[in-house]
Amino acid sequence: MNSTPPLRFCMVTTFYPPYNFGGDGVYVHRLANALAAQGHHVEVIHCIDTYRLMAGREPEGRYQDHPAIEVHGLRSPFGVLSPLATHQTGLPLLKGRIAQILERGFDVIHYHNTSLVGGPAVLAYGNAIKLYSLHDYWLVCPTHVLFRFNRSPCIRPHCVACTLTYRRPPQVWRYTGLLERALKHVDVFISSSRFTIEAHRERGLPLRAVHLPHFTPPPGEETSQAADLPAEPYFLFVGRLEKLKGLQTLIPIFRRYGAARLLVAGTGTYERQLHRLAEGVPNIRFLGYVDATRLHALYRHAVAVIVPTLAYEIFGMVVIEAFSHRTPAIVRNVGGMPELIEASGGGFVYTTDAELIATMDRLLADPALRQTMGLRGYEGYLRNWTPDVHLKRYLGLIGEIAGGRGHRPGSSTVQEAEP
Repeated sequence: MNSTPPLRFCMVTTFYPPYNFGGDGVYVHRLANALAAQGHHVEVIHCIDTYRLMAGREPEGRYQDHPAIEVHGLRSPFGVLSPLATHQTGLPLLKGRIAQILERGFDVIHYHNTSLVGGPAVLAYGNAIKLYSLHDYWLVCPTHVLFRFNRSPCIRPHCVACTLTYRRPPQVWRYTGLLERALKHVDVFISSSRFTIEAHRERGLPLRAVHLPHFTPPPGEETSQAADLPAEPYFLFVGRLEKLKGLQTLIPIFRRYGAARLLVAGTGTYERQLHRLAEGVPNIRFLGYVDATRLHALYRHAVAVIVPTLAYEIFGMVVIEAFSHRTPAIVRNVGGMPELIEASGGGFVYTTDAELIATMDRLLADPALRQTMGLRGYEGYLRNWTPDVHLKRYLGLIGEIAGGRGHRPGSSTVQEAEP
């Protein structure tokens, strides 16, 4: 039972389902609905114009919100000029509704990916406890992903040239003091991985940060969708089909690997190239967009989920979703992914293709090992990544800040959000 008095929350995010591409919007949706289910009032501000600019179409998926959630989908009369203006100035230009909404009065304003909904300047809006979740590296990287020239993880920055590689114009506001001034309005930054906190500090941004991992709801009952799954053993890839996600590194492996299939659930801008790379590989199957019901069955029956990301992934929602189904994970040794394996013991970390193949061979040859690793992952899920665990820590953090026991400006220590 929730012992926290009802609070008024406002989530400020560029993307919110169904106008959403990745895990940041999914997390905001889950958090907003979990809070509303506990009796809190939640409003969400997001930018429909940005989604339309980037997707070029209307969204396909469907999402439902709790009745206590009020969603403000921003549509400017100027259309795509609105996010473009924000991208270049760092200001919520052509988005006057944001200030009007935040002036209603909230107990907590939680900023998420604000890059195109209000830029850094929006952090100064409103008078409330202010949280900022590090869903990406936008504060220190114009492309958000620290994936230099769309080829490899960024070790030494070449920001202007790299931005042009991504076909984006440089942002003049990054060379002013706007960001530094805006960040002073945030009470605490929240990161789902310790790696991400250190990555920001290494790049000159000593954030007042708390480590608070994401969560995923427990899966529902399995349905007859399982009947559509292959009889042969398979490994599973789930995620956006983008170059930095690394699926292309698995295709040569499965071209030679005949012991199991690779099922691929997801869509993205790199999809066409991946299909070409996989031509003539009969044991790779692209499933496209997969709804939640079928995805549950895919997780449950996979030998393991493989996460071959090449970039500094912040958090592996796919990994904890697999754990919730008692399915182990195999993750590349980069970014925040290894932290999930360390916290649970529910999988393996690999660096080379040979290590990945050896791990797949072990799991296929030893079903008991697969079961043991899956159980460890599930137990780790129950300890760390359920909605109840997350909300207890999240609301506890807010209580500490409200009571004057939270972070103070200038503090640079990493803290754990205590249960």
